[in-house]
Amino acid sequence: MTSPAEKNILIIDDDEDIVRTLEANLTLDGYGVVTAYNGREGIELAKEIRPDLILLDLNLPDLDGIAICEILRREFNAPIIMLTARDTLTDKVLGLKSGADDYMVKPFEFLELSARITAMFNRFDRSMVRETQEIQDLSINHKTRQVTLRENTVKLTKTEFQLLELFTAHADESLTRAFIEQQIWGDSQLYSNSRALDVHIQRLRKKIEEHPDTPSLITTIAGVGYRFNTTGA
Repeated sequence: MTSPAEKNILIIDDDEDIVRTLEANLTLDGYGVVTAYNGREGIELAKEIRPDLILLDLNLPDLDGIAICEILRREFNAPIIMLTARDTLTDKVLGLKSGADDYMVKPFEFLELSARITAMFNRFDRSMVRETQEIQDLSINHKTRQVTLRENTVKLTKTEFQLLELFTAHADESLTRAFIEQQIWGDSQLYSNSRALDVHIQRLRKKIEEHPDTPSLITTIAGVGYRFNTTGA
């Protein structure tokens, strides 16, 4: 894994007190920190420095945080953690659907944010250990997010690709539903009582499995969750 000293974090937030506090604590953790106090400045800085992770406030004076997140996600694969006072379920769902990787409601403890940042970097680092993977008839380029099946391009949604990255990072391991939901959506309460995970996996199977009804790549582990097989079921 790379060290904090090799990671740059961009903070986009108009609250000067929060920015100063985050900047001081993240610097103590060893990260390089760049700050922006509005959305337009944040987008320009992101293009300039190509940060490794972005902390994005939803309530900014010039642009809506959801719109900013959508713009950033179109151009960057770096993880985005939303920081906001909006704590309704609708706001969280909108934030995650716009491309955020995690969501924290203000006020929050820095230790929790620090732990989430570390976990996020560890997950992304694991997925990028090998830029390209060949698994059965599947080819995955983690840098370009291009997936091909028997040389035919497979178009995956953001969530489907995140699932595929997570599975390949833990190939041949049985993963619990709770673990997968936490890694993909961060706040597992949003999805813990729904069948969203099963729906996404079913759609992913249809795109990468030769026989989706009898899958060989992504198999169901009864009472546990799912397993990604590199040598067939």
